[in-house]
Amino acid sequence: MERLVEEQAGDRWEVEALYDTCFAPGREALSSYRLREGVAPVKGLCLVARDASGIIGGAIRYWPVRVGAAEALLLGPIAVHPTRQGEGLGALMMTESLERAEAAGWARVLLVGDAPYYERFGFARLDGVMMPPPTNPQRVLGRGDWAGVKGAVERWNVG
Repeated sequence: MERLVEEQAGDRWEVEALYDTCFAPGREALSSYRLREGVAPVKGLCLVARDASGIIGGAIRYWPVRVGAAEALLLGPIAVHPTRQGEGLGALMMTESLERAEAAGWARVLLVGDAPYYERFGFARLDGVMMPPPTNPQRVLGRGDWAGVKGAVERWNVG
């Protein structure tokens, strides 16, 4: 049985090792990482899934961003250890974290991903919302109240 807990500062290196295992080398060169630089992830929404032995099998993070004057959450990365994939751990983390985001008052969430997977969590392609290049616009997905929100996704003001 997995338990989802809020990621703590002491989890950082274990979570980073999980991301290194699950994603290609150079993952931090992606444009979405420029939106995260110098910005703290959103407390209470970044979760880790631990098994009965305390081993992290999955992790999910959220970051605040802006699209025009609108505030939004950038979901990602989300990862499940290769030995744990297919057990529903990703869906568990998505569902729990999205419920927490909604309860915390976040009206919109965006991510870069595959629509066929994320549609079941209420995500759809966002027209007029542009992630920094070289992001494929077909993979920019959103959930929540995006009516009238258009423009470039920008880094949260850290000042």
